[in-house]
Amino acid sequence: MTTRPAPRLPGGDALRRIGHPVPPTDPADASPHSFPDGGRWRTEVPSVESPEALAVVLAESERLGVPVHRVSQGSGVWMLTDAEIAEMVSACAERAVELCLFTGPRGTWDTGAASRTDSGGAGLRARGHDGLAGCVEDALRATSSGVRCLLVADEGVLWTLHRMREAGTLPADTTFKVSALIGPVNPASYAVHERLGADSLNVPSDLTLAHLTEIRRVSRAPMDLYVEAPDDLGGYVRMYEAAELIRRGAPLYLKFGLSRAAGIYPYGAHLRELALATARERVRRGRLVLDLLARHGADGGMSPLGSRHPGELRRFDSDSSSVEALRSS
Repeated sequence: MTTRPAPRLPGGDALRRIGHPVPPTDPADASPHSFPDGGRWRTEVPSVESPEALAVVLAESERLGVPVHRVSQGSGVWMLTDAEIAEMVSACAERAVELCLFTGPRGTWDTGAASRTDSGGAGLRARGHDGLAGCVEDALRATSSGVRCLLVADEGVLWTLHRMREAGTLPADTTFKVSALIGPVNPASYAVHERLGADSLNVPSDLTLAHLTEIRRVSRAPMDLYVEAPDDLGGYVRMYEAAELIRRGAPLYLKFGLSRAAGIYPYGAHLRELALATARERVRRGRLVLDLLARHGADGGMSPLGSRHPGELRRFDSDSSSVEALRSS
């Protein structure tokens, strides 16, 4: 078996030749974890809001040779018709791409005013029983149409959907992805989300490399991170860090977001041209990231296309006695 050479650090050789010090890589910082298929990283194209936008992403990914493991939508299951969901499920199944749809009502679109204050209030979290119930309804509708990945933005919704999965009300192979807008920012909160049922966790794109290493010391749950973040998540562009993000954060989904672009949630036909143009450009951004990884010799270790399972993760006990205790409290 041949040993793959260590990735080249950006600019490292040139800087050494002029005597400029280059910080050494510490092997202790590397994540010891991987996906169950042995891969260290996968790819995701976010903000794919309609069957038409999905068709653009799939065609452009084929044209540019960009492997896509997962596409995600941000407007919500409730913003799609049954026919649109079925069309997206079919198109993704044909290409072995995982489809992830956002669940239900969220605080930023609710009648509560706090989310529009400087404090942000409770943000995207589902307000009251009706907000929770709407997310449950979305989950039931989506999974009955063949969707097997749901995006959640509330810890209570996550725990509820996980219990439904454990009870067989949702298909056992359904996975839950935590939104970047409630993403955990420290190792303890990351581990709590894993135990609540998360199979994939968006972390804010401003976390440092050291933060990723700290998280990996307590959890192996897959991590999602925008290599380029939308403006409402900071607009960060971290392409040159991609290899190090993988080394520290594996198993990791590289998300190809887009800065300097207007928001499209909740999506409708009035935003069609913007949605299609930004979908196309997200795939191109993915090509730039993959080219950069290849130039630095860091493009190995990608999961096989069609991979979606997170592996064995740790959970809180969701048996009937625990549920009864929660109800009593």
